[in-house]
Amino acid sequence: MTDRYNIHSQLEHLQSKYIGTGHADTSKWEWLVNQHRDSYCSYMGHFDLLNYFSVAENESKACVRFNLMEKMLQPCGPPSDKPDDA
Repeated sequence: MTDRYNIHSQLEHLQSKYIGTGHADTSKWEWLVNQHRDSYCSYMGHFDLLNYFSVAENESKACVRFNLMEKMLQPCGPPSDKPDDA
């Protein structure tokens, strides 16, 4: 019984500390937005990936970084009006 409570409290602590861990009420859209933003942050944080993207797109690294930051605003478009029950 105490193990179950301990695991539950640890999970609640992780969810309050890190936004991307999600919870029972996280919608599909929110989860996808977190995944896309985490990916874009990883691309910007890893210098070699940023170099690869800049060579592949024939753009400067600053331009690629700027484009990635712009994509982070709404990576999956605006949220849908209908609730996700699925």
